[in-house]
Amino acid sequence: MTSDTDWLSLVPRSVRTAPADLLAVVVVAVLTCGAVTLPGVRDTPLRVVLGLPCVLFVPGYAVIAALFPESGPAVAASGDADAADRTGIDGIERVALSFGTSIALVSALGLLLNFTPWGLRLVPIVVAIGLLTVAAVVVGARRRAALPEGERFGVPVRSSLPNDPNPFSSGSRTDAAFAVVLVLCLALAVGVGGYMVAAPGSGESFSEIYVLTGNQGNLAAEDYPTELTAGEPTSLTVAVGNHEGTATDYVVVSQLQRVRVANNTTTVLEREALTRYRPSVEANATWRTEHAVTPTMTGDRLRLTYLLYEGSAPAEPTAENAYQSVHLWVNVTDPDSASS
Repeated sequence: MTSDTDWLSLVPRSVRTAPADLLAVVVVAVLTCGAVTLPGVRDTPLRVVLGLPCVLFVPGYAVIAALFPESGPAVAASGDADAADRTGIDGIERVALSFGTSIALVSALGLLLNFTPWGLRLVPIVVAIGLLTVAAVVVGARRRAALPEGERFGVPVRSSLPNDPNPFSSGSRTDAAFAVVLVLCLALAVGVGGYMVAAPGSGESFSEIYVLTGNQGNLAAEDYPTELTAGEPTSLTVAVGNHEGTATDYVVVSQLQRVRVANNTTTVLEREALTRYRPSVEANATWRTEHAVTPTMTGDRLRLTYLLYEGSAPAEPTAENAYQSVHLWVNVTDPDSASS
């Protein structure tokens, strides 16, 4: 009969002997990635319970473990003659540095992600933290393994167990089980990271509409025209950004509205339909078109509005039933009255 511990021999020794504290760090990081990406789990309190330590402590602990694999003053107190020459830190210092390092690392990751296609969003941040943690754990485990056993930092998990000559019994089996968990966590971390690369917009879909000025080579969201003349065209550029994760059909409705604003409430008194566009925009792409605004309605403080709809627009488009909207305030004068 095969021993129930024979399967443990299939696990590489370097993995079987991985430190238990670093294994725990990887488990928390991977579980957090799952808690913010898996449907049915990401909307539960588990996301907060795992997310707080993952953001405030876990990545910093992994990086500190990679920087300081040596044990600290606690070993010096045990009478080791060489302990005075070691550069390790004790447990309290390690915990304190872990908090500070985590905050710095998460801030830096957020800044870097802000310049990537994934943007500064929850899922990319948590996945980046998880991947950084796993990388630091691998470095930390290798650096500890390179030290003499008496100089390595570690959290004892077998100190209360008797010595056992069998390398696959008692506490050794506990370490081996942790090693198996590490392998599974590494595989899951790689899988989650790959999923985020393949589908970066998952769970974070949206569309946007905005208005620009200038020509096609020098567009900007500034210097909008405020004085228009009835019957005379004024050029603007309308843009629609698709971040839905899939190709989407839109309807853009432009209106010139006479409104009344009172008691923080805007009431539309009159609408003039200008034009409609029906763009089909690929995922993560932006559609732009030049709109020659040629109003006939005149008056002061009129609202030039662009309404965005997915699929189709209702019979009476309004800012209330639009998916997104943007507007400019303009004054439109009658050319006859202006010349007189």
